Order: sequence, then structure tokens, then C-alpha cells
Amino acid sequence: MRTIELDVRPYHERGEEPFDAIMSAIDGLKESEQFLLVNSFEPKPLYAVLKKRGFDHTTTDMGNGEWRVLFSRTS
Repeated sequence: MRTIELDVRPYHERGEEPFDAIMSAIDGLKESEQFLLVNSFEPKPLYAVLKKRGFDHTTTDMGNGEWRVLFSRTS
């Protein structure tokens, strides 16, 4: 399975909201792809949004302000 990765930490550093970039990445996923979000904090509100769109997640705290969240389709 191919993984599409998006690191949104630079968005936060610039004071920008990365939600649109995240949703664009999700919308562009093919059935055979999963999405890896790299963030500076655990994006708990995003879990419910993407669950409604048919995604489960696995979250890993890498330490030093790096969180990796892998979103995969439930079906």
C-alpha cells in the first residue's frame, strides 16, 4: 500500500491553518493509498472528521514535538 505523507509543521510555523491542505490530500487519495500526517501535536479533532469520511487512525508520539498519524480506509 502506498503512503501519501504531509508534514504540516511548517504551516504552524508560518501561522497558517493546514486543514485545507489535509483535506485536499485526503480527497486525492486513491483506494490503494493511506495518508500519513506529521504534526507538532496530536490532532484529536481531526480523528472525528476523518472517521466520518471512512478512515481509522494509528497515532505515534515520536517525541520532541513530532506526532505521526496514519489514516487508513476502514472499508
